[in-house]
Amino acid sequence: MQIESGYIFLNELRFHAFHGVMPQERKVGAEFLVTVRIGYDLTKAMLSDEVEDTLNYAAVYALIAEEMKRPSALLEHVAGRIGKTLFGYDPKILSVDIWLTKVNPPMGADGNGAGVELHLINDKTHG
Repeated sequence: MQIESGYIFLNELRFHAFHGVMPQERKVGAEFLVTVRIGYDLTKAMLSDEVEDTLNYAAVYALIAEEMKRPSALLEHVAGRIGKTLFGYDPKILSVDIWLTKVNPPMGADGNGAGVELHLINDKTHG
């Protein structure tokens, strides 16, 4: 048996944060959801059953939480920072997919949110 690809994911992490263009958004904040899917070679962990052979998702959560605490005008900027931080945390990360959603954006629409989706690859592992 061989792994074609492997991912670790954290699904719909909830944060109250202060991202947005409008002054009111930066003052009172809003609810955000973050989902990440991280490409990682899981072969060793699949065989060993040892936590040191995989990516620690509690550490990944802590890194995302720190980035969500830093206010930005644009969600694109926040998502980019999250990707850069994750690649810096573990150089063996192959790719990062990020979905960042503002749950109730101030745009006068009835919906479940608006946001950005990024698909990033590690320049150091793909090249």
